[in-house]
Amino acid sequence: MNTKIRRLSALFTILCFISMPEYCAAQKNIVLFLIDDLGWSDLGCQGSTYYKTPHIDQLATQGVRFTDAYAACAVCTPTRAAIMTGKYPARTLMTEWLPSGRWNPKSKLREGRFLRDLPREEVTIAEALREAGYRTGHFGKWHLGTETFGLPEHHGFDVNVGGNPHGNPGNYFYPYNGKWKIPTTSLRAVWNVLPDGKDGEYLTDRLTDEAVAFIHENKSQPFFLYFPHYGVHTPIQAKDEVTAKYASVPKDKRQGMPAYAAMVESIDDSVGRVLATLEKLELSDNTVVIFTSDNGGFYKATSNAPLRANKGAYYEGGIRVPLIVKWPGVSESGLTSGVPVTSSDLYPTCLAAAGLPMNQNQHQDGVNLKPLLNGQGELPERSLYWHYPHYNSHPSSVPSSVIRRGDWKLIQTFDPVGLELYNLKDDIGESRNLAIQRPGLVKELLAELDVWRLSVGAEQMRPNPDYEMK
Repeated sequence: MNTKIRRLSALFTILCFISMPEYCAAQKNIVLFLIDDLGWSDLGCQGSTYYKTPHIDQLATQGVRFTDAYAACAVCTPTRAAIMTGKYPARTLMTEWLPSGRWNPKSKLREGRFLRDLPREEVTIAEALREAGYRTGHFGKWHLGTETFGLPEHHGFDVNVGGNPHGNPGNYFYPYNGKWKIPTTSLRAVWNVLPDGKDGEYLTDRLTDEAVAFIHENKSQPFFLYFPHYGVHTPIQAKDEVTAKYASVPKDKRQGMPAYAAMVESIDDSVGRVLATLEKLELSDNTVVIFTSDNGGFYKATSNAPLRANKGAYYEGGIRVPLIVKWPGVSESGLTSGVPVTSSDLYPTCLAAAGLPMNQNQHQDGVNLKPLLNGQGELPERSLYWHYPHYNSHPSSVPSSVIRRGDWKLIQTFDPVGLELYNLKDDIGESRNLAIQRPGLVKELLAELDVWRLSVGAEQMRPNPDYEMK
């Protein structure tokens, strides 16, 4: 960040705390929960009758629940980059999960390039808030860099607990260590998420302890608590007594694995503890709470019905996610919004919660969601886009670009080559491909998608000279 911006930020902070108390009042605390692999249907407030999520459901009754919220990608790292930068993954070249390589060097198409670390020149939401006087804390999964300089403490966080290059713990019970073979390479990783735990300690609970302590320590100043839980990502491990409760449910009444259901309940308990802490410290009325997921649910753990497919795919089951926003004094309690929104929108929304001006040069692809929170405002008309020039092992996942405009969604697949058109209002399960019936609309949406890819510098897949036909 240049010297002029730093001076202006410092001046803002001084004025806030010394001579202009009205600015302080505008600086809401911000708590952002990001749950790993939590499916759109995995909450009581989203229609689940199997998973028990009373605290998250209560949060939904106090804030706004977005029914058409989307992750910026069907896998984890790109979505996290979009949240941190306010940009589409295709624009930052953070389009694949880390650490990763080429899934199939002999495939028909050569995969697009991608970065292995969040670029240092990006001004993350944590950096923007810290410059404005916020205390910033990261608790949980980072997954945005493979080098030392790519860790949270190098991207605006004062506190980092548990954030490292890896996407999941080796074990959810202490010791949290494990050995992991990177599936696209011959490399092996060995790590311990938190080396100082106690025997039998559960990771979700430990991270919550740390987050609660952070709130207590910073109750007298504005804070940004970024809480990207490792749960409910694999390995599917939960407390035995909680798992037993869900295992007692008849199999035909289950939505997923009992152990996964128990992991969801532990996440709900974590949310409840954080909210209770805010209430106890009389911070609830001055704290914006955001709850969301990084992609759709993992197919082996849960069902995403009525949505099609799962994590890794660009059908709705892979990219549509829960999103709840509670903004005291702004959001209307119990409101639902069907406006399509995406991960990149969280950056400008957090800026607004902090009373900071928008930074269009940074969050180029995100918009402030505040106008939607009372049911009276609107967002500028826009389309949403996805671009994934890679292969992966998840079912129904193929290299794709996607556009959603209004109720219409076009999926362009690169290998195999294809076009799929769905009307999500009439067909949320994406069971009826209307591409042949609506060729004019397909042509129009495809042209818009082409223009967008060019505008963000999206990496293109190309014929692979090493292709070996099976």
